[in-house]
Amino acid sequence: MEAAANPAIKVVALCGSLRKGSFHSGLIRSGKPFFSILCHSCRPLKNAIDWASRPPNAWANKPAAIVSAGGNFGGGRSQYHLRQVGVYLDLHFINKPELSVCAFEPPQKFDANGNLIDLATKEKLKEVLLSLQAFTLRLQSK
Repeated sequence: MEAAANPAIKVVALCGSLRKGSFHSGLIRSGKPFFSILCHSCRPLKNAIDWASRPPNAWANKPAAIVSAGGNFGGGRSQYHLRQVGVYLDLHFINKPELSVCAFEPPQKFDANGNLIDLATKEKLKEVLLSLQAFTLRLQSK
């Protein structure tokens, strides 16, 4: 199922890494063929959250999804913590599917420039974005 066949949603993507070739940024770039990502910010994630939460809270009642790329359990732990912060911000996260890419385990997921090259991971990312789209449309219809 292609996202283009469904109603469009506006997506803002925030990346927690400033590193050139960041895997997190690579995940965001890989989502662009599925959705027109309006803003791809590589400002530190915490600063973006802080600024947008000032009155009026720009995060309130917005649907959200979290994806991460890293080693071991760091990505999963950061996702859990961001969900806790999201409760205070009144964000509404999708529950499934979850995507925490084990970037340093075979098969290779990213090239030397941080671009996502693993087809299975690209498909999981597409599933996350389609779930976010469906959830967004459900919230908008209420």
